[in-house]
Amino acid sequence: MEIRPILSALLRNKTGPILVAVQVALSLAILSNAIYIVKDRQAVSARASGVANEGEVFSVQVRRLKALPHEASLASQRAEIATIRAVAGVTSVAQVSQTPLSRSGNTTGLATDYKQVTAVALGSTYQAAESLVKTWGLQLTEGRDFLPGELLEIDANTSKEYPKVAIITRVLGEKLWPGATSFVGKQMLNGTGSEANPMRVVGVVDKLQTPSAQIGAKGEQSFIIPARTTGDAGYGYTVRAEPGQLDRVLKETEAALRAASPEPIIVKTKTLTEYRKLRYRADLALAWMLVTVSVLLLLITASGIVGMASLWVTQRRKQIGVRRALGARRIDILRYFITENVLITSAGVAAGVLLALGLNQLLVSKLEMARLPASYLLIGSGVFLALGVLAVYGPAWRAASISPATATRTA
Repeated sequence: MEIRPILSALLRNKTGPILVAVQVALSLAILSNAIYIVKDRQAVSARASGVANEGEVFSVQVRRLKALPHEASLASQRAEIATIRAVAGVTSVAQVSQTPLSRSGNTTGLATDYKQVTAVALGSTYQAAESLVKTWGLQLTEGRDFLPGELLEIDANTSKEYPKVAIITRVLGEKLWPGATSFVGKQMLNGTGSEANPMRVVGVVDKLQTPSAQIGAKGEQSFIIPARTTGDAGYGYTVRAEPGQLDRVLKETEAALRAASPEPIIVKTKTLTEYRKLRYRADLALAWMLVTVSVLLLLITASGIVGMASLWVTQRRKQIGVRRALGARRIDILRYFITENVLITSAGVAAGVLLALGLNQLLVSKLEMARLPASYLLIGSGVFLALGVLAVYGPAWRAASISPATATRTA
């Protein structure tokens, strides 16, 4: 089929084709970036926290009406650990200062040399009195877990003592010592300057997300120190239950703590799965919103193509009838309208690719997103070309079905 007559006809009536091409271009630009954002959000929300079998882990917060003296607080914390450990179905428990994905925790500036005046990295501090490597199932890639003699019991009201050893994540090690392949034995500083507290790295874990679980490397810049502190009215514990026993163990742990306490206490529990849902609730809501917008865009674009094609069929009814009377076959009429629509859609797709790249560049600069892969543009272009053919097929088939007698009656 000759393309020139089709182009000539389109140039004589520019408004309709331009509107359809613009609609396709805008839809492609938005859709390709929206789908990429959806996939990116899903990948972010599915990131491993470093805790093995998250569905078996929950946290317990125990708070009293007032803080106890140092020795009484130590005794109370040990008693609470013993009470939790005695619950049937508990496989491991540890006192810990914060929980991954909980959106609440402590972050500190870290350095590697006393001469440094600014922190090299920010690290999320997990203070634990028992083994988090065991309770959370962290994967040690280098070094060892803490030894019993390395645990410090610190009165936060009177002492400035700080643990001398730490377990870090691989990502934090790479941030502190770029280019290094081994981190065990290295010294890092909590803080900067002469008053910074030195810590020797004794172990490296593969992953341990921060409570905020930030996007990118910052979400895994964590370290663990062995300490049990006093001076507060409340403390947190992390518990691992036997597979399939989480709900029962959680309820019985809460009841056991209340029953064992000689005074009123507030006990709050939350599973790591709940923490994950809360952390990524906004991301998942955004993903669903973008999916809805994408579907609506496809429907609106298809409706626009169908409406414009139907209008063209109505306007050219006599012309089609004459062509049929002169010997044009149905397939010729059908091919004409489909080719016409492919040309318009192709122009829209070409403009849409450029718009999509521009929009992605804006997102990269403002939201720190990755660049849009070429595959999304290729797939998006194919989707809109196919959509254009499918949308115009119905009106084109009706045009091809016009009887040659129509031209005779209306000429």
